[in-house]
Amino acid sequence: MMAHQHLAAFGTRDGELRVGGMPLSRLAARVGSTPFFAYDRGVLDNRIDALRNTLPSRIDLSFAMKANPMPALVQHMARRVDRIDVASGLEMQVALDTGIRPDRISFAGPGKTPAEIRQAVAAGVLIEIESTTELRRVIAAGDELGLTPTIAVRVNPDFAVKGSGMRMGGGPQQFGIDSEEVPAVLRGIAAAGVDVLGFHVFAGSQNLNAGIIAESQRRTVDLVSTLAVHLPRPMRYLNLGGGFGIPYTEKDQPLDLGAVAEGLRELVHGPIAERFPDATPVLELGRYLVGECGVYVTRVLDRKLSRGRTYLVVDGGMHHQLAASGNFGQAIRRNYPLVVGNRVDADPDDAVTVVGCLCTPLDLLGDDLALPDADVDDLIVIFQAGAYGLTASPTAFLGHAAPAEVLV
Repeated sequence: MMAHQHLAAFGTRDGELRVGGMPLSRLAARVGSTPFFAYDRGVLDNRIDALRNTLPSRIDLSFAMKANPMPALVQHMARRVDRIDVASGLEMQVALDTGIRPDRISFAGPGKTPAEIRQAVAAGVLIEIESTTELRRVIAAGDELGLTPTIAVRVNPDFAVKGSGMRMGGGPQQFGIDSEEVPAVLRGIAAAGVDVLGFHVFAGSQNLNAGIIAESQRRTVDLVSTLAVHLPRPMRYLNLGGGFGIPYTEKDQPLDLGAVAEGLRELVHGPIAERFPDATPVLELGRYLVGECGVYVTRVLDRKLSRGRTYLVVDGGMHHQLAASGNFGQAIRRNYPLVVGNRVDADPDDAVTVVGCLCTPLDLLGDDLALPDADVDDLIVIFQAGAYGLTASPTAFLGHAAPAEVLV
């Protein structure tokens, strides 16, 4: 059932999936080889339009580039969103190359190197500090370059978010400065020669529960209200994080964006407007923006029967799409939506198992699936491949060639 929803989002014609309006077989011929990732800018734009039409207009949209750093896609995003968040010096350079204003780029993540911090200060990028060590390095870089760095404090909140695929706040964390330590840090910044814009709180990712997201956002606003009194100047930047999830499996229900937006309207027009009239509230989204616009396309190399089980062996695998194999932090492996892309209108046949070309039983892309009668050279398509795909996978494992990526 779930795969049919994605077929409708991308479109089909004459039994073929269409990506960017192009039949899959023609796209595969144009790319020249399989496997490959394809990102449909129409699907991407529809998601951004839905956010713009639903969320309060005062909120800035920031693209968390770590979800998909493909340069062509980032270039497209730079024209559609308000900000870009980066997590390394290389991502920073890709973002700067789009022409977006440097002060519209934020640099987050633990373990920033002194060279990356110097690069960010020199470029005028907003640095979200995650420790007092990073703060000292930012101050040193500003002194060395004769510049005033702009920073925000990433806060590790004193609450955790239930229902998140990955918890990134609450309890001990490598992310951010513990909220109880923030006042002392801010008092020490007053004469340090940096411009503190505000705060970043990111409590968890891949959450499909609108009520939990709204509660986290309310608690975030309450938390930063207690911290903002220690800022040298009125708060101008409030990154509420993101964590909006997308459905990957049959049991997942899509996030109710309208319910999230209603909670945000109450916050933006209530406590945020009253307590922080100079602050720009920011939503930092990665997976929710780009995850559903991407497909991973791989070709059947072999169809084999082993003791009653039918296997389709494809030329891709977990070295390109680790998450679909269940090896990207999932506690229980469940199938991603998957179709035979050149036979989407054919009736399902007997159950098959789709495996990759690697020498490990972990290389499993689809287990016990009812698919049309696929054979050698048919195209297997995995949906929900627009985020944490290629760059989140062990691409060097066994030395297979890297897949192409196309934005269509």
